[in-house]
Amino acid sequence: MSAFIRTARRSLSSVYQPRHVRYSSIHALRDRFKDPTSPFHIAPGTQGPESPDPPAEELSPAEEGRAKFIELGFDPDSFWEQPIVWGDHDSFQHVNNVRYLRFFESGRIHWMRALGQEIGGPAKAEAMIKGKGISLILKSISLDYKRPVVYPDTLLVAHKPHPGPLRTSSQVDSREVTTRRQAKTHFHVMGAIWSYAQRRIVTESDSVLVWYDYDKLTKCDPGEEARAVLQRRMDLGQARETS
Repeated sequence: MSAFIRTARRSLSSVYQPRHVRYSSIHALRDRFKDPTSPFHIAPGTQGPESPDPPAEELSPAEEGRAKFIELGFDPDSFWEQPIVWGDHDSFQHVNNVRYLRFFESGRIHWMRALGQEIGGPAKAEAMIKGKGISLILKSISLDYKRPVVYPDTLLVAHKPHPGPLRTSSQVDSREVTTRRQAKTHFHVMGAIWSYAQRRIVTESDSVLVWYDYDKLTKCDPGEEARAVLQRRMDLGQARETS
């Protein structure tokens, strides 16, 4: 009987001991909060951090804009910075609506050079923007003004090709659009403008570009290689969604 009692006492001792350890650990942690030399110290009258994780590094307006466009599937080779100057204003004290056509044009030409570079190197890139051989010509463009822009500001212009047409800009990466076959002589290009000052998209566009033989002055089929290069850029949005 005495052996049984000793065994029971040892069992009870092992059961209750962790509670004492747990409570002592809490007290020790409280003491560390009160110790000014401890990394856990919280001075009286102050509040600790909202999260135990280190604060996230804040992106610059340019980094945020580029990250957003990449997330939306825009072609990084199309990114074009457009500083706003005072002369871009009209009498209504905001950037005139016509200016955006120029902004999109500058970004589009920049993107065409990148397209030509991939198709045939520097010589083809130069020919693409000088109307030599097979290049592109703008057929139509529509703009959707979302917010006015004022000086000073810098805009980030981005483009991404798609089979089109679109009913809304959010449809560009939908299965309905992305599964359409690429036409042989033309394609659509969605554009967007990000304001560094406002940290948001302020204008969107959709345009139709036609493959054009400037030597024969007629639309044409650019060939499988050019269409493959274009298709790779069309698939950027889908690739990011599946990664």
